[in-house]
Amino acid sequence: MSAELAEAEIVQGVVPQTSAVKSFLSGGFGGMASVLVGHPFDLAKVRIQTSPNGMYTGTLDVFKKTFKADGFRGLYRGMSTPFLGVTPIFAVSFWAYDLGKKVVYSVTPGRASEELNILEYAFAGFFSAGPTTLLMSPTERIKVLLQTQGSGANKLYNGPVDVVRALYKEGGLASIFRGTGATFLRDGPGSAAYFVAYELVKKALIPEGGKASDLNPLSVLFAGGMAGVAMWTIAIPPDVLKSRYQSAPAGTYKGTMDVLRVLLKNEGPQALFKGLGPALLRAFPANAATFLGVEYSLRAMNYLW
Repeated sequence: MSAELAEAEIVQGVVPQTSAVKSFLSGGFGGMASVLVGHPFDLAKVRIQTSPNGMYTGTLDVFKKTFKADGFRGLYRGMSTPFLGVTPIFAVSFWAYDLGKKVVYSVTPGRASEELNILEYAFAGFFSAGPTTLLMSPTERIKVLLQTQGSGANKLYNGPVDVVRALYKEGGLASIFRGTGATFLRDGPGSAAYFVAYELVKKALIPEGGKASDLNPLSVLFAGGMAGVAMWTIAIPPDVLKSRYQSAPAGTYKGTMDVLRVLLKNEGPQALFKGLGPALLRAFPANAATFLGVEYSLRAMNYLW
């Protein structure tokens, strides 16, 4: 199969021909690009979600106070965990998405040349969240604790390994994987919206009769950015619950639904949208970088083998 044919099939949504290895590797490249671009916004989101009302007035206030306390490096606090974990997480996500599309074709024989519809793309996206959550949940737990700890004398952990050691001592693997249900509650619908938006926007940008190689980097960036916006528009309420549950001391909550009950009672439904600003500010550039990394690493691999 030629590189151009492989790219055309990916864009047009016909039977996926990308190998599992290429899907895995391209997802990893995309994930690393996402973390480098988006981590400061993610830090702001988590701090706004988990801090008492009035501590921060918004994203810029988080940046200002973090920079004053810890300098520029403070904006990347907690980045080592997602950066080290992002290759397998995003790799598994894009591999599982490709697998989800293949599942759709396997149960609907006789339509090998037809592209998927919106519901089928959504299924493949939702499907991708299953295996991804198993890697994402402990990584998110560690990241959230590093992002929300104090600085200087108030610092609780020296790094990811120290967090893992403390969590395992506290409650074993169950403590490390706390928030897995909330993570899937966020990433299932979020991933469905993510991949649907990307496929539809990208398809709309392809010139009539064109193929993936006709898309310039700006088009890929725009489609990826819109995918991120679509995801976080619906994913922020479960993300708030996840952040609260994962950052709270042991015994604070009985589970995700208990977090929801306490939050609604004490702060009202508007609290479910805490962190929406930085999440959306991060969503476009971070996911634009993700898909640019995915698409162009995939093109490079198709060219090489």
